Amino acid sequence: MNWSFRNLLWAVPLGLILSSPLWQGLAAEFLKPRGGYDAAAEHAYTQASQDFVMEDVVLTFSTKGQLTWTVKAKQARTGKTDREIDMMVVDAVYSKKDDDPLIVTSKTGKYQMDTQHLTLTEDVVLTKPVQQESLHTELLHYYDGIKKLVSPEAVQITGKKLNLKAGNMDYDISTKDYDFGGRVHAVM
Repeated sequence: MNWSFRNLLWAVPLGLILSSPLWQGLAAEFLKPRGGYDAAAEHAYTQASQDFVMEDVVLTFSTKGQLTWTVKAKQARTGKTDREIDMMVVDAVYSKKDDDPLIVTSKTGKYQMDTQHLTLTEDVVLTKPVQQESLHTELLHYYDGIKKLVSPEAVQITGKKLNLKAGNMDYDISTKDYDFGGRVHAVM
């Protein structure tokens, strides 16, 4: 038989196929995965790998390329999901071009990335330095999509010639309009 290169091209694969019962068991044993697959351990690992805790965090938000919010927190960590950020000791500044700044402080806060919703809780103080006014409440929501601050809790606004208490409040940042609800008591 003439063993030219062309004959070897089909003879080698044919030889491997015909001899496979001899080496197939050894190859399968060698290639078998070692250890078991634990779905619970895999899930716990992926959950843990997404968690974080950071100190002295600064978050910035922009609208149409313009910086609008700068949020500083002493500590930030993953919330209930990896799309939620829990914050401790929050200082936030809203500063848009041609607008008066708003300064907000609170003990705790939460930011939900998917809905662009900032929630500030515990001793929330919103200050308008130009107007010399400050708002005090226990809960304040900021909805970036509609540019609105909402406090479903009681609020108190104090200023140079103003002392106002209300059951709740909505404040539209774009139009600077207030909407108070519940029992409202104002002294001017």
